[in-house]
Amino acid sequence: MISIKVPPLGESIVEATISRWLKKEGDAVAQNESLVELETDKITVEVPAFKAGVLVKLNKKEGDVVQVGEEIGEIDESASAATTASAAAAPAPSKAAAPAAPAPKAAPAPAAPAVAAPSKTSPAVRRIAADEGLDPAAVAATGPGGRVTKGDMLAATKAPAPAPAPAPAKSPAKSPAPPASAPSSQNGRETRERMTTRRRRIAEHLLESQHATAHLTTFNEVDMSAVSAVRDRLRERVEKEHGVKLTYMPFFAKAAALALKAYPAVNAQIEGDTVIYKHYVNLGIAVAADNGLVVPVVKDADQMSMLDFSRALTAVAKRARDGALTMDDLTGGSFTITNGGVFGSLVSTPILNYPQVAILGLHKIQDRPVAIAGKVEIRPMMYLALSYDHRLVDGQQAVLFLVRIKELIEDPAAMLVE
Repeated sequence: MISIKVPPLGESIVEATISRWLKKEGDAVAQNESLVELETDKITVEVPAFKAGVLVKLNKKEGDVVQVGEEIGEIDESASAATTASAAAAPAPSKAAAPAAPAPKAAPAPAAPAVAAPSKTSPAVRRIAADEGLDPAAVAATGPGGRVTKGDMLAATKAPAPAPAPAPAKSPAKSPAPPASAPSSQNGRETRERMTTRRRRIAEHLLESQHATAHLTTFNEVDMSAVSAVRDRLRERVEKEHGVKLTYMPFFAKAAALALKAYPAVNAQIEGDTVIYKHYVNLGIAVAADNGLVVPVVKDADQMSMLDFSRALTAVAKRARDGALTMDDLTGGSFTITNGGVFGSLVSTPILNYPQVAILGLHKIQDRPVAIAGKVEIRPMMYLALSYDHRLVDGQQAVLFLVRIKELIEDPAAMLVE
């Protein structure tokens, strides 16, 4: 027997939730075929079979929380699809009417390729396929290399299908899962749902940040006229020549990298009674994914041009939407930017991404009357917020850091000569 154990899941991750078993007890499995999806607070991990055989035992069910190294199932490597078929055929000779029975039984054998086929699809795609009774192979793919994306599956669920009739027949087989995780109250006015591992860890991480730091926020506002003019003038050309969309984020990333060099304490970290000053900028960008907040990291952002940063950010944001982030995407950050403005937030106090000591919050660009050279003018203005750990970052440093960001954004040409 081969034990199926929870593998190492990455730095500081000790537990996961069984999101979905891809095989059932008694199923034949091929070597390296995915058996189960584990959801951690950061990523979704697929556990493969190390050897071919038959999945003979599941120790844990979907929704269970498991620890790294814990046994969750067993594979009998001495068994195989052929062994299973012959075992099923063995009692047949003793019964005259039985020979017909093994023939239909052989039909499930082709089912193995059917499971292996979705290996090019992400866990999110397979989850939607199971929940909605959709076949990813029948969905129009827009991803690279003909890959079906999560967006393709969601679009397919909203599109009217000509043959939904058979789906309800299959649906009952999968329907018990949702009620188990989210049973409704008797009157239908409430629904109880168990927190996922990721949501629970987000909650714990935020509480840890609040309790372990001297949390403080300072504000400023920035006139976005100059950056908006540059962006409007270059956006179409950049997209045509370089294939990337020129958003506001690369401007703030560049400004933050320069300001962090001027005020290194904002890019540092406290470890016990030691301060670690980082001579690089690994920039975390908060992304609101379907299953919770994630903060993928663009490594060495201070060494990148704005176009290079745009490419790197586009790539990592796509992986976040597709549920395909790796541990390397999510670790090693030294400073974080979060943009609530894309959702319409006018002002907020972002919580530190502990153990980082500062986070920059961007907000909605809004036309407001401001005094310019003794006259009132309407300008596109944005509030900036810098939350910081007052144990290491003094108020003066925090304010001057935010002022430096403001100066660079209001005069973007200055970033070219820094």
